[in-house]
Amino acid sequence: MVLKQGGLGTGGLNFDAKLRRGSTDTQDLFYAHIGGMDTFARGLLAAQKIIDDGLLEEFINQRYGSYNSDLGKRIMTGETNIDELEDWVVHKSEPRPISGRQEYLENIINSYL
Repeated sequence: MVLKQGGLGTGGLNFDAKLRRGSTDTQDLFYAHIGGMDTFARGLLAAQKIIDDGLLEEFINQRYGSYNSDLGKRIMTGETNIDELEDWVVHKSEPRPISGRQEYLENIINSYL
């Protein structure tokens, strides 16, 4: 989201710096912060590559394409009600669940790391 929104603006990232290990001296804390910032940087580079490749965007557009249908638009804009939706299900049957393909998506993300 940070990259798609043009950066952090006036916000920031929560850089959690509490002690969790036996490394408590100043030098260890210094190295821990460097490592943490390097991890943020690698994450941002990977995220930009994911965005540039467009593979996830394509998947998201397909997955949520029904929100652009007539009924989907009316649901999203609040122009329908529960009675109309019940009638739709009764007459057209309940939609079949479609896999979210989480394992596939996790493998895509892992390939960028």
